[in-house]
Amino acid sequence: MTFRIGLSADLLDAAGRPSFGEAPLALLDDLRVTWEWLPPLEAIGPAQTGAYDALYINTPPVGPAAFGPQVRTRIIARHGVGYDSVDVPACTASGVLVTIQPDGVRRPVAVAALTLVLALSQKLLTKDRLTRAGRWDARLDHMGMGLVGRTLGVIGAGSIGRELLALARPFGLRLLAADPYADPAALRELGVDLVPLDGLLAASDFVVVLTPLTPETRGLIGADALAQMRRTAYLVNVARGPVVDEPALIAALSSGGIAGAGLDVFTQEPVDPGNPMLQMDQVIVTPHALCWTDECFAGIAASGFRSILAVLDGQLPDNAVNPAAARGTAYFAPPPASSTA
Repeated sequence: MTFRIGLSADLLDAAGRPSFGEAPLALLDDLRVTWEWLPPLEAIGPAQTGAYDALYINTPPVGPAAFGPQVRTRIIARHGVGYDSVDVPACTASGVLVTIQPDGVRRPVAVAALTLVLALSQKLLTKDRLTRAGRWDARLDHMGMGLVGRTLGVIGAGSIGRELLALARPFGLRLLAADPYADPAALRELGVDLVPLDGLLAASDFVVVLTPLTPETRGLIGADALAQMRRTAYLVNVARGPVVDEPALIAALSSGGIAGAGLDVFTQEPVDPGNPMLQMDQVIVTPHALCWTDECFAGIAASGFRSILAVLDGQLPDNAVNPAAARGTAYFAPPPASSTA
C-alpha cells in the first residue's frame, strides 16, 4: 500500500506545467509515494479524502462535506499561509492535519508589501500614466513622499510582519507595530515600537495590513479606523480583503480621507469590474498575486511537500494549525509495506 498524494489542479499553468516549477516535485521521488494531479474541483469532497493519504491544495475549499464515512486523508497541506477556506474544526474532527507554509511566503509577501509602499510613496503608477499620455510637463504636480523620517505602521507582527519591518529599516522610517499577540522585546530588537492600533493609525504615513482573516480581524479596518488615519497617509493590504471594510475604504478614498491605497486583495475575488477603486488614480491594484514569483511558489511547494513527507515518516509536521488532529503515535505510523508473498 503506497502513500497516495493528490495535488490541486489549479496549481498548473496554462501550458499544464506546475506553477511552482519542477524542482519541488523531486521531493516526492520516494518509492513509498505515488502522486497525481487532481481534476479541477469546485471543492474538496469525500472522493478525495477517501482516496488519498495527503492532499496538497490551493483554492478548492474544504468544508464539513469533504469528509465521508471513510476518511483516508491524514494531512491537507495548504499552498500558502491563509487557511480561511479550510474548515479546521471539521478537519480536526476527522483526524486530518492542516498545514500552512509560512517559510515559503515570508520574504516574498514582505517584499510585495514593501513594493506597494515604495510605489505609492513615489506615485509610480501616476507617473507611468503621465508618461504614456504625453503629459511630461505635469510631473511637478505629482510630487511623491520621501521615506526618511516618515512612519510605517504594520498591523500584524507575525513572521511576515517582522520580515517587512526588518526590510524597511534601511529606509530611515520610524517603525510601529500593532499586534495583541506580539512579543515587545523581539520587536524592540528590530527597532520597532509596539503600540495600540489607534495610536498606529494616527501616527503612520503608511499602514500595512498583515493579519490573518479571523472572526477577530474581519472588518478590523472600518470607517472608524480609517477616520483615525492621516489624510496624507496610505493603506496597503496584502493580507485578506475582508480585514478591510471595502465600502468604508471606498468612501475614505473618494472623500480624500486618506491619500491612497495599494491593494493585492479584495472582499470579492476576482474583483468586481465595477468596483470604483479600479478607476481611482490614487489606488494601485494587483490580483492577489503580487508576491507570486518563482522563488515564492517553489518555496511554498517545497515546504508543503516536506510537511506531507513528515507525516509519512511518522513525525508531526511543522506549521500544523491543528496539531490536536493527530491522536497519538499510531496516527503517524507509516502505511504498511505492500506484501509480495
